[in-house]
Amino acid sequence: MSQTRSTYRAVQAVSPGKLELTEKPLLDPPRGHVRIRIEACGVCHSDAGTVEGVFPIQWPRVPGHEAVGRVDALGEGVEGWTVGQRVGVGFLGGSCGHCVPCRAGDLVNCQNQAYTGVQQDGGYAEVMIAKASGLMSVPDDLSSVNAAPLLCAGLTTFSALRNSPAKAGDLVAVLGIGGLGHLGVQYARHMGFEVAAIGRGADKAELATKLGAHHYINSAATNPAEALQALGGAMVVLATASAGKAAADTVKGLRPRGVLIEVGAPAEPIEVSSTDLLFGSRRVEGALTGTPATGDATLKFSVLSGVAAIIETMPLEKAAEAYAKMMSGKARFRMVLAVDR
Repeated sequence: MSQTRSTYRAVQAVSPGKLELTEKPLLDPPRGHVRIRIEACGVCHSDAGTVEGVFPIQWPRVPGHEAVGRVDALGEGVEGWTVGQRVGVGFLGGSCGHCVPCRAGDLVNCQNQAYTGVQQDGGYAEVMIAKASGLMSVPDDLSSVNAAPLLCAGLTTFSALRNSPAKAGDLVAVLGIGGLGHLGVQYARHMGFEVAAIGRGADKAELATKLGAHHYINSAATNPAEALQALGGAMVVLATASAGKAAADTVKGLRPRGVLIEVGAPAEPIEVSSTDLLFGSRRVEGALTGTPATGDATLKFSVLSGVAAIIETMPLEKAAEAYAKMMSGKARFRMVLAVDR
């Protein structure tokens, strides 16, 4: 993209389910923000909240919260970032630093934080404006295309496992081997856990083993909770599949004080018996992505360990096609827009 152009290309949602390519004016970043020339942006299932109009948004809106690019302008008051630096932007648009959660160090739950691609334009574009407090640093050893899906799918699974009560050698189960799960299995293996992958169908066993799982549980042929208990009980079940009942069915497979961590955002409720929670002191919790610092760690850990998303790329102008393929479940496993081609 020419640096002298006064506009840039973007793909925006204009009505429920409709994406269109447009030109938008190039603006200077406001105070506390940076302008980024996007090189790649992942297509995440959460983008449906914007594209389908599920989130409260103002049309038109540019989706995309797995964006990687280079800073080309700094707003007033921005420190710690330089022009030309490669950065990433995730779902969290940048914490305020002064609300009660922020003052307690809980930046994920900042009360004044906008979500990228929801309240502010995201990365389905050649350029985006981002709040400096939400930026992540991208290592030189990681290409922009490979880094993009790690900013949401990677960060979410890495952060959930990293902050879980599981210790090296503990049994950790990953429910679902899709966009989130195929990364979760890899992270769990490289963190030193005994890994059980839970999928539906025998055809996923080979992939689960290749990703690093020590055990594969076919939920179509085996009760996953019984299978986990036969292995000694899971300290953690990371639920990445968008199925509430499937997640609930694993609770009995937790060992005492084990936890089911939900990251898959199923539409149906997770119905758990109070008895299963009380006897064994088990719990169910959710994990919403992670802080920018944890994002830095996710990217660095991925380089050190070789964890990588299985991706398919498309150019920016085919964003609608990439989105449709992701929504149909035909992506294997993450779609990425190669914006700078």
